[in-house]
Amino acid sequence: MSLRRIDGAGWLVLIGGGEFSFGETHEVDRAWLGKLPPQETVSFLPTASGSVDYAEHFSAYLDDEFERRMELVPIYRQRDARRAKNLERIDGSPAVYLGGGVTDTLLEVLADSPAREALERRLRKGGVIVAIAAAAQALGQIARRLRGGTVPGLGWLPGTAVDTNFSPAHDRRLRQLLETPGVDLGLGIGAGSALMLGPTGEVEIVGTVFRIEGAEGDIEPLGAT
Repeated sequence: MSLRRIDGAGWLVLIGGGEFSFGETHEVDRAWLGKLPPQETVSFLPTASGSVDYAEHFSAYLDDEFERRMELVPIYRQRDARRAKNLERIDGSPAVYLGGGVTDTLLEVLADSPAREALERRLRKGGVIVAIAAAAQALGQIARRLRGGTVPGLGWLPGTAVDTNFSPAHDRRLRQLLETPGVDLGLGIGAGSALMLGPTGEVEIVGTVFRIEGAEGDIEPLGAT
């Protein structure tokens, strides 16, 4: 079963988690930043966390480690996801990074919003869309709620469920998602690992990413670099 993503001329990057302040995502960040021309600015959405401090620390990290500028796109609430200025920032950005936090929060704000449409437009036109941890989970067909149950995801990975900070020894959450009708592929991405999906079927992996086909399927590593 092949990996599936929505069409577009850009790259879609899922990071399994990790603390950038401790260097845990340094390798994966270098990989996706390598898809951008030098000196291009990265846009940051703090939606899943609602934290201003997160954005400030991430900006300092990108500057210190990679000499990259970051621009905050302040989408915290549903009304922010409709503001023309925020949509213009997304439309004009070569790369948009969706920060981690709570999957439910991200989906409540972005689902059926103009900001979601802008992100999908950016991916179609060649932008790099990066999502880490809870934000990466939100890209699947379905996602796990913080307090139990499931919620429809953004569907950028059709028929697929994503579990982050994943360990093969703890696969129950991902298998439960695979019991959902219409969801037949599970992706488990560990902290410090990333899955990068290109516009014409390219698959690049940093670290190790696992797949499960069906709720009773075997866990298989996609690969490692």
